[in-house]
Amino acid sequence: MPIEIERKFLAHPAVLEHCRFGVAIVQGYLFTDSESTVRVRRMGERYFLAWKGKRRGASRIELEQEVAPETGAAMLATVTTGLRIEKVRHRIEAHGHVWEVDLFAGALSGLILAEVELGREDETVVLPAWIGREVTSDERYRNSRLATRTARSLPIAA
Repeated sequence: MPIEIERKFLAHPAVLEHCRFGVAIVQGYLFTDSESTVRVRRMGERYFLAWKGKRRGASRIELEQEVAPETGAAMLATVTTGLRIEKVRHRIEAHGHVWEVDLFAGALSGLILAEVELGREDETVVLPAWIGREVTSDERYRNSRLATRTARSLPIAA
């Protein structure tokens, strides 16, 4: 089974100087509970269906499959606005790692999250200057949870 090992951080607005080319993402949550999440994502013109297992530390099982645009669009259309997030993702190389920096839109405008995928949980990561507080274990910053929140109810400052 594919394992995702990822650490997540709040990012300072200083990261914006590195955000040159991003891809628009809309994610809708078809199912989520304490054990797993099923999501459909439009990333640019492509669609993906993903199942993610329960997080254990910085790791969890993740299965993702590209789906036909007609299928993805139909699934995403069934998801209410209160179970969606919109963001622009930028990929930034820093200190030997590729960071995915998400600039959120809509009710979460102003929230900037940075994630780094690792080969193992104990891998050393040099944090760029624009990285703030780590939120890997903070359930409030799971994308499935963010979909149901507004910026007013969530601390977004790095």
